[in-house]
Amino acid sequence: MTQQSANRPAAEALFHQSNAQLAAGELAAAEECLQQALALQNDFAEAHANLAWLLEQRGDQVGAEQAYRQAIALDAQPQMHINLGALLADQLRSDEAETHYRSALSLDPSNPAAWSNLGALLACQRRDDEAEECYRLALAYDPDHRSAHFNLSYLLLRAGRFEEGWQHFEKRDWYAQLAQHIDCPQWQGKPLTGKSVLIGIEAGQGDMIQFCRYAQLLKARGAGHISLLCHPALQRLLEGAAGVDAALPIDQPLPVGEWDVWTPLLSIPYHCQTRIDSIPDTLPYLHADETDIAYWAQRMKTLAGEATLRVGLAWRGNPRFENDAQRSLPSVATLQSLGDVTGVTFFSLQKGAGEDEATSPPAGLTLHDLAPFLHDFADTAAVVMNLDLVICVDTALAHLAGALGKPCWILLPDYKTDWRWLEQRSDSPWYPHVIRLFRQSAARDWSEVVRSLRHALANHVAAVHDGDSRNAP
Repeated sequence: MTQQSANRPAAEALFHQSNAQLAAGELAAAEECLQQALALQNDFAEAHANLAWLLEQRGDQVGAEQAYRQAIALDAQPQMHINLGALLADQLRSDEAETHYRSALSLDPSNPAAWSNLGALLACQRRDDEAEECYRLALAYDPDHRSAHFNLSYLLLRAGRFEEGWQHFEKRDWYAQLAQHIDCPQWQGKPLTGKSVLIGIEAGQGDMIQFCRYAQLLKARGAGHISLLCHPALQRLLEGAAGVDAALPIDQPLPVGEWDVWTPLLSIPYHCQTRIDSIPDTLPYLHADETDIAYWAQRMKTLAGEATLRVGLAWRGNPRFENDAQRSLPSVATLQSLGDVTGVTFFSLQKGAGEDEATSPPAGLTLHDLAPFLHDFADTAAVVMNLDLVICVDTALAHLAGALGKPCWILLPDYKTDWRWLEQRSDSPWYPHVIRLFRQSAARDWSEVVRSLRHALANHVAAVHDGDSRNAP
């Protein structure tokens, strides 16, 4: 008997112990057990695969890749190829990722996860027809595969194919935990006459701002009272949203017995049968407090005077967002050339990650940093109402400006462009006449976008100087 064979029982015991620790959420202990198992038996493919997953969870992509490759070399299984493909795709190593997804399919042609992941990879490369075929194959093999439904919905919605897109989007389950705390049935599109409705919080703050417009539609369908569950930073702003009777922060206990039905916010477009030509697009549907507007009018007049165009800037989003590395700018220095445009006063609205950069902007780009004085979105809304233009990446600020009816220019990444901005458009039917989109032509390259942005800003200043409306997008 070889030493490896003799060590097998002990290694397997450690492997099973690791699985138990993994199930209990004890990731560090699970990793330690796997390391011990592999020290006893280094040709243990499943242990390498599990270790790879754990290393990936704590951000060690190099170690994870090595462990996945070791597992595949010992005993190639479809899931190992899928996991390694996903790791490589996250690093934008698309060709390598595709190779591993196709390797998984060569081992198991009916694997829905492999088809779904391959479809997502192809969609990121704008190979939409191939991606759609992959998603539909995944669903043919497993009609309940949630990731395939979600990925297909994303592709369809991005293409403006809303009818089928909303149907597949309904398969998402990320609001399941919230549903456990609500004591009324979920609305399924039936008449709402006289009923009290709770709209559940869903996704990010930008999503809440974009889709809170649907409260008006539910009121038009006869809803008697509408409460909107939201992020605490949105409460003051959304209390004044059209159709909303009460905005409830998610960090407070939910009342009991208050509502007849509830609905996830992003299910309302499905039940209202929203199509590309029937988006509820009346602007503005959000409003800033008049007292706050007046306060900021005086304060910003002191900083900038009245002769220049007032432009708000934000260059980074929430770093926890899955595509933030692509949608956010590397730093405020990326926008340095905007400082060359005369007749503009810039204000920083950057909150969170990147906020400190406003205190030391690049040479030539003078910034008035307002972020320390913005405590919630109601404050930011009052500032936006005193601006002529907002320039930002794809983050909640863009939706706020649009909902307020203020011109906003949005810098969009080429990789995983959000579905709501559709394809190959420089405008948005969600915010008509106020949004202008500046799209990357290549991933991770903002230089062309910023050149176009600078040129557009110079032209805009000239047009304003010549007497055109400041509210032109």
